Amino acid sequence: MQVNGERLWSRLMDMAKVGPGVAGGSNRQSLSDEDRDGRELFISWATAAGCSHEYDEIGNLFVRREGTDPSAAPILMGSHLDTQPTGGRFDGVYGVLGGLEVIESLNDNNITTTRPIELCVWTNEEGSRFQFSMMGSGVWANHLELATARALTDVDGITVAEELDRLGWKGERPAKPSDYSAAFELHIEQGPILEADQLEIGVVTGVQGFRWYTIALEGHPVHAGPTPMEGRQDPAKAIGQIITKVYEMAADFAPWGRSTFAMFSSYPVSPNTVPERLQCSLDIRHPELESLDAMEEKMRAIVAEECDRLGVKQTITLDMDSPPVRFADNCIDAVEASAKGLGYSHNKMISGAGHDACYVALHCPTSMIFVPCEGGLSHNEAELITSEQAARGASVLLGAVLQVANA
Repeated sequence: MQVNGERLWSRLMDMAKVGPGVAGGSNRQSLSDEDRDGRELFISWATAAGCSHEYDEIGNLFVRREGTDPSAAPILMGSHLDTQPTGGRFDGVYGVLGGLEVIESLNDNNITTTRPIELCVWTNEEGSRFQFSMMGSGVWANHLELATARALTDVDGITVAEELDRLGWKGERPAKPSDYSAAFELHIEQGPILEADQLEIGVVTGVQGFRWYTIALEGHPVHAGPTPMEGRQDPAKAIGQIITKVYEMAADFAPWGRSTFAMFSSYPVSPNTVPERLQCSLDIRHPELESLDAMEEKMRAIVAEECDRLGVKQTITLDMDSPPVRFADNCIDAVEASAKGLGYSHNKMISGAGHDACYVALHCPTSMIFVPCEGGLSHNEAELITSEQAARGASVLLGAVLQVANA
């Protein structure tokens, strides 16, 4: 059995009209009016499909299709509807609407399941407006305190709590793990591997770990003209060497080692003064915990060495730690069997990006399904998949859910 690809694609395009970007993508940042409008459209479709819905304490939205045994542990599907400020039309939303298409296809074929099926829209997966990636699932999984999440602010000082109250999304359902028998997340790959290998489906076995840091360097502000180069305590000179060496360090952990510097700022903001303070973010990733630990140790040594050499003070703050995740064999097998049964070319792979499934996997058997995206491009308005690719991934999700829904 396969899903209705035309209906799925039509809804993806309809959702893309909600919070349109400036270059063909989407801008539905978490807890914004655009995020509200997207959820309301989704709820209208889910309600028409016979589903109930409710919010939990952090605004995660759950819709439910009942099974013949309401006491049986449900199957969980889900992803997110919020986007980056210049996000694409498929990141997250494809997993939500693909999950809804599974429910619609069961309805179309008059199929009842023993287990109920729930579909979740997780709050603030992107972490762009409120900077904690996978916030809603993190609270649900007891990885992030509810009070801490509610106190997060955007650049205008507006808190998550204020926006939840404004939108009416602070639900009565506890933001705590429920008893699910299995969970699946459908997603675009966000990388180039499937396309390069000409594969139709990625059977995801786990997610590499990542850590986010803020690196703050303090030097001595002096005039850029009269002060000789060799006498400066210049944080910009230090960060230049740090960036080069940390990137070289990541290459030592190939093929999965990753290092990314971003979010640079300096003080004072002046072109002719050596900065007193320079700050940036650093993201490091690896699928093996031992390697991730080793990368952090080497990074800290590099920062200390360069700063000591130049007389610059340094502070490294760990902002987020998402450990590597290994998905459950039974869910991986269900995805692989579904792809094989449908005749789709596929292979097992590790996700390079974090997903809500990382936190879900801490509490119930979980796996993910990837479809290729053009050029591996994501977090970009030009992000693109085809309607055929969308239908294939959702059909694999349908098959995997059916395998476990009556177990």
